[in-house]
Amino acid sequence: MKLKKRMLMIMILAIGFLLMACSGEQQQVVEQAQPEKESEDAAAETDEEIDSVDLEEATAQGQDQGQEESDATEEPLATYPSEKVEYARVWLQVIGNGDVEELNVQHISAGEQLNPYDDKSVAYPEDVIVLTGKASADGTVTYSGNGDGTINVYDVPSHWPSSEQIEESMEEYTKKIVDGTEKVSVDAGDEEEVVGLIEKISG
Repeated sequence: MKLKKRMLMIMILAIGFLLMACSGEQQQVVEQAQPEKESEDAAAETDEEIDSVDLEEATAQGQDQGQEESDATEEPLATYPSEKVEYARVWLQVIGNGDVEELNVQHISAGEQLNPYDDKSVAYPEDVIVLTGKASADGTVTYSGNGDGTINVYDVPSHWPSSEQIEESMEEYTKKIVDGTEKVSVDAGDEEEVVGLIEKISG
């Protein structure tokens, strides 16, 4: 009888150890599975963040490109050099005729004579720009820029008179031109007309 009880106790203990061992293995499997799941979740979150960043960059690039295209559409003059825009605006402001065949540009340095055909002519006190059309009848503009949207216009004739054709000396005649410069404000003008004139600039 005692032997049977002892055998029963041994069996109970053995079963208990087996159950404890099984429980430990299950716990270990769960613990091992948990980091793997956390790793998968972290990887998924990282992929979502990368996708989000790529989407934001693509959106920003698209907006920048769209802005550039919009600016080019809204500002057609932005594609032209600023000096050519200035020449066209000055011509339209002073002469007003945008239908000339071509617009010629000449730069004259300070110290050069107003009338290059007469030694008694006074010299320009500053650098000037001369705009002329293809024909003398188109007119001429001689000016210097002030950098503030205004210009100094010199009333230089398209054809210089000889000393015999004027009542004063050539020195006095040309000095009056220098002293009598007119300050003119230059408007932006009609963009299409400005662009059309820019295409005719030569020189």
